[in-house]
Amino acid sequence: MPDSSEQLPSVDLADAGRFVAASGFVVDHVSGTSVSGYVELGPDHHTPWGVVHGGVYATIVESAASIGASAAVADRGEFAVGVHNATDFLRPATESRASVTAEPLHQGRTQQLWQVIIADSASGKALARGQVRLQNVPLPN
Repeated sequence: MPDSSEQLPSVDLADAGRFVAASGFVVDHVSGTSVSGYVELGPDHHTPWGVVHGGVYATIVESAASIGASAAVADRGEFAVGVHNATDFLRPATESRASVTAEPLHQGRTQQLWQVIIADSASGKALARGQVRLQNVPLPN
């Protein structure tokens, strides 16, 4: 079986699909027990009312949790797919560099539960938090 680094797809923005790339989420660190990175929030992420769209946060929450959960099971020939995403939007933002941190709350044989916090890097205040339940499934052939 190939080692886990060969089974994990690139998390570089340049390699991401257009939808994920549009979120702007940059991954700095990946392991099976944590993911960290950042996003430069700005006008490209805004609603018509000039604040960051909640869908941006939900996308980043799902992405960070999926990356970490998949890293956790890659050595078993599996990856993780989100089955439930509950993202809370805590305060509005217009422009901000936001840190993203993800860690597991539970890692079982068939499912995982990850928590993700998106916080304003300057103030440290949380902008959004989410929990994602993921199913561990076999890698496609």
